[in-house]
Amino acid sequence: MTSTQQKQGIYYALAAFIMWGLAPIYFKLIDSIGALEILAHRVVWSFVFIMIIIAIKQNWYKVQSIFKQPKLLLMLLLTSTLLGFNWGLFIWAVNSGHMLDASLGYYINPLFNVLLGILFLGERLRLLQGTAVGLAALGVIIQLISFGSFPVIALGLATSFAIYGLLRKKMAVESLPGLLLESIILVPIALVYWFFYVDSSSADLTANNWQLNVLLISAGVVTTLPLLCFTAAAKRLQYSTIGFFQYIGPSLMFCLAVIFYGETVGTARLFTFGFIWAALALYTWDAFSGSNKKKNSI
Repeated sequence: MTSTQQKQGIYYALAAFIMWGLAPIYFKLIDSIGALEILAHRVVWSFVFIMIIIAIKQNWYKVQSIFKQPKLLLMLLLTSTLLGFNWGLFIWAVNSGHMLDASLGYYINPLFNVLLGILFLGERLRLLQGTAVGLAALGVIIQLISFGSFPVIALGLATSFAIYGLLRKKMAVESLPGLLLESIILVPIALVYWFFYVDSSSADLTANNWQLNVLLISAGVVTTLPLLCFTAAAKRLQYSTIGFFQYIGPSLMFCLAVIFYGETVGTARLFTFGFIWAALALYTWDAFSGSNKKKNSI
């Protein structure tokens, strides 16, 4: 990669993770609407937005090739279920005053990725990586034993997204066509829920003011744009380099929750966050030192 491409990759990575970190602001703007109704809009308008991008890029042949692979379609059925669950849980968490739990979930996520890589991809656990995973587990165990609470939301978000990432990594399908197929699978469910089960005044777009409709339709952009930036960054940067940017999102969520939305950290959360932050510091140091060793050996 040229230095120009690397700079572009850094800009794309910053844009992706900043947008993901600030996404709760958007969902807070429409927190008067139920989480499942917002999820339905997120699915439908993401599908529309991705269709437009696929049409502009003329990538229909990539989508058509997936339909010829039944096993791949079955895997996409599973990943779409995980993605829908993750999206819905995140929306509910943010709009129900659990933004700190959502932040914790995305702090834990990279450590779950390491663990799944060992279990399913044959990757080896280095000493500092093992210590990092152990610290994260210890933080959760201490919260469970000492405070009688279990970070269900955080672990639900981290687990669903880590498994989703693992499955997508093992599937021979590009990001955008795969996301379109996942949206196609989820859209019928979203439309049935929207038209037959949503019992709110906002369900009828013709009865809403234009500002609310713009916000609802923007769910597609809020969902898809950071993903496109992330994909562009992944093509221009080493995956280990992207890893250094992934803490921007949960850090922004943490600041938003505490400073702007009045959530309190509390002793139980503070213990768990402390262990997770220590684990991530070790994990980052291990990745950084490993990257330097590779450069020096070349």
